[in-house]
Amino acid sequence: MSDTFRARLRRGDQLIGAVVTLASPDVADLLSRMGFDYLWLDVEHSAMGISQAQMLIQAAGGRCPCIVRVPENSEAWIKKALDTGCDGVMIPQIRSAAEARAAVAACLYPPAGQRGAGVSRAQGYGLSFSEYVARANADLAIIVQIEHTDAVDDIQGILATPGLTALLVGPYDLSGSMGLLGQVTHPRVIDAVERVRRAALAAGMPIGIYTDGADAARAAFDQGFALVALASDVAYLIDGARRALAGARTG
Repeated sequence: MSDTFRARLRRGDQLIGAVVTLASPDVADLLSRMGFDYLWLDVEHSAMGISQAQMLIQAAGGRCPCIVRVPENSEAWIKKALDTGCDGVMIPQIRSAAEARAAVAACLYPPAGQRGAGVSRAQGYGLSFSEYVARANADLAIIVQIEHTDAVDDIQGILATPGLTALLVGPYDLSGSMGLLGQVTHPRVIDAVERVRRAALAAGMPIGIYTDGADAARAAFDQGFALVALASDVAYLIDGARRALAGARTG
């Protein structure tokens, strides 16, 4: 299939996703029907495990691509995530070109990488093993997160990593690495994000960012970001409940 999530990302399509932190198949089922371009299943900053992420992918039913964010740049975690049959993997806290190369190697089958071959949902439990292995390297979206000053300093090396699909900036952890945790509008943090954005655009590398609302998402697209995460399931729940409660009490 030519129009995979990876193909759309590499083409430069503007893609809007939702971060899913609640390990509820109903949440993934519902959000997959809302028109999002992808769901970001967060195994790093939630109580969700790999088996639960797989259930959410199954609940999405192929209606919406699913990207799994693993807890760390680990071959074991990456392998487990890919075996769920996800459309891509997001690797946090990449700080150098060497770490980016290791992440890509863990994602790709030999000879391009060193991903292990096991029977799992990704290969139809063995029923479509050959077909999956033949296309997996070309179809998989490999996204690394830039969320530390070390990564900003080595951004050119990271961008030169063969096999990398996209970058995603993590402003909150990036601010923390500067001793400015949560101060994402601080001039130093904004400057670091801008350095990464300019470098990625100059290299023709799709770049993404987390946004907390529609205005921020539109601004990100205007700045050239192609991959936008539009808040999270918990944020939607809080916002909807807050507005409904306020309306009921003041109406």
